[in-house]
Parts: sequence; C-alpha cells; structure tokens
Amino acid sequence: MNPMMSASSVRSLLEGYVRAKDRNQPELILDCFAADAELTFDIATDAIDFPRSVTGATAIARTLVTDFGERFERCRTYYVCAAPEVNADGICAMPWLVAMRQKDNGALRLGTGEYRWRIARMGDGSDRIAGLHIAIERMDTIDDPGSARLRSLQDTLSYPWLTPTELLTRMDSSALFAANATVARTSVIDPLRRS
Repeated sequence: MNPMMSASSVRSLLEGYVRAKDRNQPELILDCFAADAELTFDIATDAIDFPRSVTGATAIARTLVTDFGERFERCRTYYVCAAPEVNADGICAMPWLVAMRQKDNGALRLGTGEYRWRIARMGDGSDRIAGLHIAIERMDTIDDPGSARLRSLQDTLSYPWLTPTELLTRMDSSALFAANATVARTSVIDPLRRS
C-alpha cells in the first residue's frame, strides 16, 4: 500500500461509495470522490447499460446513484474480499457482487464484475477516489415475486465486505442458487473459483 494512505482511509472511502449507491444518497459521492474524478465502464452484457465514461464527482453521483436509483432498489453491493489492498500507485482492484430489485418488473438482478479504484492524496492531505473503472461481467435477471429470494440472499451475506470463502459457502447452500443453479454457477461461483 502507498505509505501515505492508511488502510482505514481507503476502507472508509469504499464504504462511503457503497453507502451512497445502495442507499440512494448522491451527496455522499462528493465525500469520497475527487471533484475531477473519472469513471469508466467495460460492460460484457446487454442486460444493463451505462455511459462508457463520466467525468466529475457530480456527474458520477448522477450516474451511479440518482439515475441508477430510478431503475433499481433494495440494492446491496458486496466487495468480494476481506479488505481492500492498495498498491504503491494507489490502485485497488476487487471483484464485486450486486443483488437488487428492478423497479419496473420486480425481478431480482444479480450481477458480478470487478472494481478497479485509483485512490489519490489531494492537495488538502485527504484521500479521495480519483478514478473508478467498473467491469460488469454478468447481470442476470431472476423471477422473484414478492422479493423473497432477494431478501433471503441479502439476509445471509456479510455486507459490504464478503470473503470469497463465505460467498462460496453461502451460495453452495442457498435455496435461491439451488433453484437457479445455472445462473449461480456461471455468474458467481465459477468466476470466483477461477481467481
């Protein structure tokens, strides 16, 4: 890790991002992103769309929180690791899992991918997210009348830090994933076992 950055500072920034996105609080983005931060996407599915790039904390808040919150609710984003690991250049990459409800049809949306963060020290001495690249590998749609599957899944997973071991154990024993074995295996379990 960059000796100038503390592990608790980086952890706090990443938890601030999750709080902002999952609780639909766009103003919190301004507390963790640099004013001129850059956001880019690599999307390997047609099941969700975002602009390819966004510049500035205010625009990032609109894209990742406000606009996102118009389409999805009851969102929980999980960092699939025990803690962030930042290299000497301020780069931190980690897999993620998201479980949420699509507002227009009530479906459970289950997605996976990777975050690649760039953390930088600002002129005032604070650490901020200067860049975020979001790779979206899968975004599956699962029928979920009454959101029972979503509730069950979210009730069983540690949030927001979820170790790969815990995730694999929970998913191997989950009724949701037993009923949707192909989705579970291809979107979550197989990529984690390869890493």
